[in-house]
Amino acid sequence: MSNKALFIAAGGTGGGIYPALSVAEALREVAPNVQLHFIGSVSGIENSLVPREGWAGFHRVQSGALHGVGLRKQLSSGLKVLSGTWQAWRLAQKYRPRALFLTGGWATFPTALGCHLHGVPVVVYVPDIEPALGVKVISRFARLVLTPVPESAAYFQRNVPVEPVGYPLRRILLKANRQAAQAHFGLDPQRQTLLVFGGSLGARSLNNALAAILPDLLSDGVQVLHISGKADWETVQARRAALDTPLQARYHAFPYLHDDMGLALAAADLVLCRAGASVLGELTHFGLPAILVPYPHAWRYQKVNADWLAARGAAIRLDDECLPKELLPTLRTLLSDSERLAAMRAAAQRAAVPNAAQRIAERLLTVAELRINRGSLS
Repeated sequence: MSNKALFIAAGGTGGGIYPALSVAEALREVAPNVQLHFIGSVSGIENSLVPREGWAGFHRVQSGALHGVGLRKQLSSGLKVLSGTWQAWRLAQKYRPRALFLTGGWATFPTALGCHLHGVPVVVYVPDIEPALGVKVISRFARLVLTPVPESAAYFQRNVPVEPVGYPLRRILLKANRQAAQAHFGLDPQRQTLLVFGGSLGARSLNNALAAILPDLLSDGVQVLHISGKADWETVQARRAALDTPLQARYHAFPYLHDDMGLALAAADLVLCRAGASVLGELTHFGLPAILVPYPHAWRYQKVNADWLAARGAAIRLDDECLPKELLPTLRTLLSDSERLAAMRAAAQRAAVPNAAQRIAERLLTVAELRINRGSLS
């Protein structure tokens, strides 16, 4: 076969998009002649997060939610899924990819179905420990399912080929170091740094909980890196302006970080965040102790992620409704206990799986029957 095209499908949130981008980076490294086509949804955030450079094509297919919505929405989404499946089939007919790699998001289901109907091998990566319902359905006709941890295999049928590979990280995260991070954000190396973020879309309950205790926390001498999300950015700016001048200098707030996220993680001594899929790779790579607050208004994916890290001693799970009463004392307890922080840091490091992106890229190329050769592909 002479065709060198591969499809990558992802969307919805950063939890699905960033692993796809990490694998794309690795593919360009181990197989530079491969032609990568990205497939996303019509209006998802992948349209702004996924760079256009380096892709042979950037495509959109129709889709919609089929689970957890009303009948009218199901009918509307069903028609979109049918349309998206036809669109994906047409894309497969045009470009004849050697394989489809997908992570998560609404667009992945019609893309997987359309490519499968065209005979394209499907490789699935599950970013969270527990797969979403759509991924479980797709896994039944996937050639291979890759997961972040071995425990994910329990969620699939026995006849589904499942292989744990770790969580892939972008190269720019892997290059980040603490000294450069402190200089970039203007941090005091003598002070402890708390990093607070709520995922690619932000988290209002985390923002509000932090705002309620921020003066006390800053008065304790802690410096805070806060990634608020764009929806709450104006409110966060106003709250910062209301702080006393000495405290303002210790509070570093941003609406969103993309390429600088690795620096923020490298600078941190403790993290307060949601428990989206990225914590499985980012917190473990940087050896970061964490207080994980699972998103309460969805299925239990984030709770499973949080509990997995907590069971290994790398994190504490604190549920959303407990934030008002327990957040400040929990932070103070951890930040004042250097031995416990060191133990949590070591536990996080033990859970890290290096080179996940390269491992996934190589498995994908094997399924696609493309040779791993930096100069050429068979």
